[in-house]
Amino acid sequence: MLHGKKIIVVMPAYFAEKTLEDCFNAIPQDIVDLVLLVDDASSDATIAVAQRLGIVTHRHARNQGYGANQKTCYANALAQGADIVVMLHPDYQYEPRLITAMAAMVASDVYDLVIGSRILGNTALAGGMPRYKYLANRVLTALQNLIVGSKLSEFHTGYRAFRASLLKELPLEANSDDFVFDTQFLAQAVHFGFRLGDVPVPVRYFDEASSINFVNSSIYAMKTLMAFVQWHAHRIGFKNELFEP
Repeated sequence: MLHGKKIIVVMPAYFAEKTLEDCFNAIPQDIVDLVLLVDDASSDATIAVAQRLGIVTHRHARNQGYGANQKTCYANALAQGADIVVMLHPDYQYEPRLITAMAAMVASDVYDLVIGSRILGNTALAGGMPRYKYLANRVLTALQNLIVGSKLSEFHTGYRAFRASLLKELPLEANSDDFVFDTQFLAQAVHFGFRLGDVPVPVRYFDEASSINFVNSSIYAMKTLMAFVQWHAHRIGFKNELFEP
């Protein structure tokens, strides 16, 4: 715990058997109360590895998508009485040891949501991020900040900490079940006036780390821009369930 807050780490998993153990072992167990993993119908040994490590597990009977996986993660974390939830990918791309810093920023009641930024500190390219993804990240983030008036260093990281009550206040069930869920989540957080912060997080890109290909990245980029077009349309009177309380 930090400041008397129960901290739960959630891991949305898909084919994570090769990286899960290293990732889990790097989690700061002195402040984390519980680790939950939701497996999105992987056909590998992800669940077996998680159970051997003592992680609380849940498995989707069929593949439902990254966004749907997060929805299950958050429902389970709330059911376990979380005060602070940290979403960490089990592919060991992000540095788990920084959970303490990110959770502390929320536990101190300075921020409602903190993202682990690959852009701050200039570690993305050094960590192996493909250059086209880096450039796309910078362009999309600049456009998103311009549209919503925020100043986040990036909108596309999968490493986040937030107060659990935020999960009850955002209309997350209206979000997509695929990768654009992350963008919609942040757009909603900005729309409803939550306090957002970011910290630099070094990353590792390697063969076993999950990463969407160029075609899927392009589709994601288009959906990301559409989410912010919808946000702007809602602001000028075209109602959208993504931004309705």
